[in-house]
Amino acid sequence: MSLTADPPACSVPAAGGTSVHKLVNAGAEKMIFKIKSSNNNEYRITPVFGFVDPAGSKDLTITRTAGAPKEDKLVIHFAVAPADATDAQAAFAAVTPAGTVTIPMSAA
Repeated sequence: MSLTADPPACSVPAAGGTSVHKLVNAGAEKMIFKIKSSNNNEYRITPVFGFVDPAGSKDLTITRTAGAPKEDKLVIHFAVAPADATDAQAAFAAVTPAGTVTIPMSAA
């Protein structure tokens, strides 16, 4: 039971830009996730909450606004999704995260 990120790191220009990643679920159970950023002022993440189907993937868009070059990170908390869950944000509040994926982000 785990999620992986492809590509595993994000590099965008300090002047701003977008990077698209895939959250990949190689397992047999539907996963739920929540994303936290070390820099909410310069990064926007879409989606913040979501589901990844068994043997499936979910696109993740990281958008950086202009700012000083620095190193940041995204931490993706995940767990097995409740069977009846339809709202990822509400359902994530009821689960205990089972693991994390970290995506280092650099802006140059």
